[in-house]
Amino acid sequence: MEFINSIELFRRNENADASHSLMAPFKVMVQKEISDHIRNWRFIILFAIISLACLGTLFSTLSDSAKILATSNSGNTFFFLNLFTKSNGTLPSFFVFVGFLGPLFGIGLGFDAISSEQNRGTLSRVMAQPIPRDYIINSKFLAGIIVISVMLFALSFLVLGAGLVALGTPPTAEEFMRIVIYTILSIIYVSFWLNLSILFSVRFRQPATSALLGLAVWLFFTIFYPLIVNIIVKGFEPGKYAMPSKIFIYQKLKFYLVQIMPNELFDQITSALLVPSVRSLGPLTMEQMQGAIPSTLSIGQSILLVWPQATGLLSLTLLCFLFSYVIFMKREIRSRG
Repeated sequence: MEFINSIELFRRNENADASHSLMAPFKVMVQKEISDHIRNWRFIILFAIISLACLGTLFSTLSDSAKILATSNSGNTFFFLNLFTKSNGTLPSFFVFVGFLGPLFGIGLGFDAISSEQNRGTLSRVMAQPIPRDYIINSKFLAGIIVISVMLFALSFLVLGAGLVALGTPPTAEEFMRIVIYTILSIIYVSFWLNLSILFSVRFRQPATSALLGLAVWLFFTIFYPLIVNIIVKGFEPGKYAMPSKIFIYQKLKFYLVQIMPNELFDQITSALLVPSVRSLGPLTMEQMQGAIPSTLSIGQSILLVWPQATGLLSLTLLCFLFSYVIFMKREIRSRG
């Protein structure tokens, strides 16, 4: 009996060693990708721009904190949440900078993830090694996620630390959880643009092409798509004395048309998580507003409010990764020359 148990223990150790040896190359590849990102001048410049922009709006907000942070109609002032959403007017708020510059950071990390290595001939040499093929695309995705997560959490905790020094009081548990959840969803938002740029890098051989396509998609959703939506809904705009039901249908149509925009989904998530007084993200009827008492939502209710937007943003991110994964696994890669 003891002999059988020792054999089973030996087999378990063999399986553990085999799985460990199989995952060791993947860990090395992830570490190598992270090191390449950190040492790249493109990453350093983008990180410096985002950090300086967020620090600038933080200092401008703290300089006028007596007027901005202390304005509240209720006893719960949410000082630390106001650091992310309020501004004295000289610069946009913290979340505006993250929503605007975050896509550029994600595109900058992934637009040459595959195409540059294929052009240099290093991709075929890596694939010639006895490692699974999907390790390459998975390591680039995971390394990008880690870099984005470290950057956004560092900025969020820096804002928390600055608020702690300025106000002299720590954030409440609800404020801290709201900021953490907001940061996690910000990571998902930037990861969407990372996966989109990796998809273009897998599909096109030239890094310039994938970079231009990533920027084109970002500009389309930021500038041109809202203009297209305004043109479409202009034909359905009700008259000045239209029935409330027609006005509600018009607002609902306009609301649904912008739900495919990643930046709009992120803005709605931010407004509901960092502003607890937001009770609805879409148009409401008079019957729904009748009898409503103005108050702040709990963190659980805010999460339920943004759950459709959060799942939509996560689905877009996973969909881009799925497309890039399938295309890369089916792609024939040959060495140059």
